[in-house]
Amino acid sequence: RLLGLLLQRGGASVAPFLTDVIGVLQAALLDPYPEVRRESCRCAVACAQAVPEHFHMQSESLIKPLMQTISHQHYRVRVDVIQATGTVIQFGNGKSVDDVLSHLAQRLFDEIPKVRHAVITVIGEWLLHLRDRYSYFHKLIPLLLGGFTDEIPENTKLACTYWEMIGLQWEKENEDDLKDKMDFSVPPSRYPKGVARPGLGCRELVSRNLSKILPGLCHDITDWVESTRIKASQLLYTLLLHAEDHITQHMELLLRTLYQACLDEESNVVKNCMKAAELIGTFVSPKVSLRLITSAFGKAPKPSCIMVLTAVIRGSPKEILQPHLTDLGNTLSQVCQRSEEVFYMEQLLCCVRALIEVCQEDCKEISLQLMKVLVTIMAVAGSQPLKEKVEETMSSLAGVQQLDGFLYLYKQHIIQLMEWVSVSHDCWTCYSPEILQLEVIATHSGPVIGEALNNFILILKTCLQPNKDPQMRLKLFTILSQLLQQASETVNSRGLFPGYLETVIKDILAPNLQWHAGRTAAAIRTTAVSCLWALIHSEMLSPEEIVKVKDGLMPQIIAAMDEDSKIARLMACRIVGGFLKVCGRQFDEDKFTNIYTGKCKKVLKRLDDASSDVRLAAAHTLTNWFKCFKDSDMKSAMESHIEFLYQELLIHLDDPDQNTQNALLEVLKEGSVLYPELLVKEIEGVVHKHRTPAYCNQLLHHIQSARESA
Repeated sequence: RLLGLLLQRGGASVAPFLTDVIGVLQAALLDPYPEVRRESCRCAVACAQAVPEHFHMQSESLIKPLMQTISHQHYRVRVDVIQATGTVIQFGNGKSVDDVLSHLAQRLFDEIPKVRHAVITVIGEWLLHLRDRYSYFHKLIPLLLGGFTDEIPENTKLACTYWEMIGLQWEKENEDDLKDKMDFSVPPSRYPKGVARPGLGCRELVSRNLSKILPGLCHDITDWVESTRIKASQLLYTLLLHAEDHITQHMELLLRTLYQACLDEESNVVKNCMKAAELIGTFVSPKVSLRLITSAFGKAPKPSCIMVLTAVIRGSPKEILQPHLTDLGNTLSQVCQRSEEVFYMEQLLCCVRALIEVCQEDCKEISLQLMKVLVTIMAVAGSQPLKEKVEETMSSLAGVQQLDGFLYLYKQHIIQLMEWVSVSHDCWTCYSPEILQLEVIATHSGPVIGEALNNFILILKTCLQPNKDPQMRLKLFTILSQLLQQASETVNSRGLFPGYLETVIKDILAPNLQWHAGRTAAAIRTTAVSCLWALIHSEMLSPEEIVKVKDGLMPQIIAAMDEDSKIARLMACRIVGGFLKVCGRQFDEDKFTNIYTGKCKKVLKRLDDASSDVRLAAAHTLTNWFKCFKDSDMKSAMESHIEFLYQELLIHLDDPDQNTQNALLEVLKEGSVLYPELLVKEIEGVVHKHRTPAYCNQLLHHIQSARESA
């Protein structure tokens, strides 16, 4: 305090003792007592102001102790040190700026707002009044602009105020150089909403120093310290906002940095970089930006490249993007198959959404390309929420084209989509992404797939041959089975599917019903049998067509009753029952005796099946078998076989499962009209062996009632 009083009262007369004063301050600045350090800072300020003519020769001696104290644990000490540093360099040797910059930059991350306030003030004063400030603009500007994103509004306002003053001062000092720009410059046609455009001096200061600032800043954006990356990404946005079209000459460095930063695990870094990338779209010609970004797609696929492209699109005016839409659509449709990573697909979806939002009705000219991208995303998407987002995007694409929904998009492009997906279908394997794309097109297009049957059936015919990849065939059969279960709403929506039935049955289903070893082959047979049942159940196969195909398919269907798969056994029973129901009365006696009597025993065997569903299906099939003999001339020739059936069915009538018992009771009721006396005789021979005589008694009562009514 005494030294401070001497400096205050003595003024310039202290000059002869400057060396001694500096020595005292050097020691006092490192004193263990905080208040001594604070008082020393005030003395350093007073000394610089008292003897400015001589101080610059000794000022460097104070820099080291000041920097040793700048990170003191007491924030008031830190504030005083920063203020003292500002004055010491202001009145001292400007070269010391290099020695203190890194320390001041660290204080911008200080958790105490007053410390950051002091840094902003010092940097602002230097930019306004430092003698060599022009030499240090590129080093000081980033520190001041860093205050624009301070979390305390007072600090932000202070930084903005200083920056405006600095810009105006520089503008005035360089008025001759800026005269043309001041008089004739035209503001940009588009500017970020809600953002005030910086003054000409501020913009010029950044533009002229950007080449010196960017390399270091881009390095900081990828720093290992999270807070540094966040601050650097915030500063990048501020700099690009000032640089405007001067960004163009720095595009390669910027894009490399953004590609890396957009993959940052810290969401704030990604958010800030995406905002910065939007400014590229606002200020840089698409001829430059899109060419550079799309060229990066030629290398390994990176979701960050898509993210940057999305941001550039969002920042671009619609009319400027329009001439580049076709190239953009083609590029996206090509790169959409480069990766199956979910994050990559999510970013692709964001990019398509951005295109639709910005370009609106202009997207009609790339509607097909965007549909290819959306189909691919949906094909790869593992989660339902992502699929729902894809569907929403399809609806948006339909909306900008004045279509009522995404089904009309499929209607508009179904043939082109089928041609696109089938380019190499004869070379597909189970790993081919086209199979997943085909599944989306076929199942998601609803009734529209019925308009592309020629392409669809051709793909199935080629890819479902027995010599093709078994896993691929299984996938395709699963798709076909899914469609056939709702045939009227899918493949037969236009009533055209019957025209392809012969191809489906003879060239697709029949070859795949043949027995081959292995689980995959068994699964293929199961899906093929399911497809055949779907055709019969949906009544797409007319009785005439069933008559044509039944003899060729029957051996494989009967063999399917012995499959390990419950579904295969169930469907086989249902198919035989369907054949009997439709054309059982159209058989001649020899054929029925030779073929269907033997097959009936196979069905009868299914009454012992472990699955109750299969037992019920077998019972239903036997009911149809009995119906074939009503008023038939074949009845007498089949008496011995019918007797055998009565005996077997009565054994199974005592099945432990009540549903099976009820089903067999109905079978025997249906069969009782053929030889009632014979059936009564058989019942009386076994009724005492059953656990309960109830079902036998019901059957006897039914036969008696039938006789009386006759």
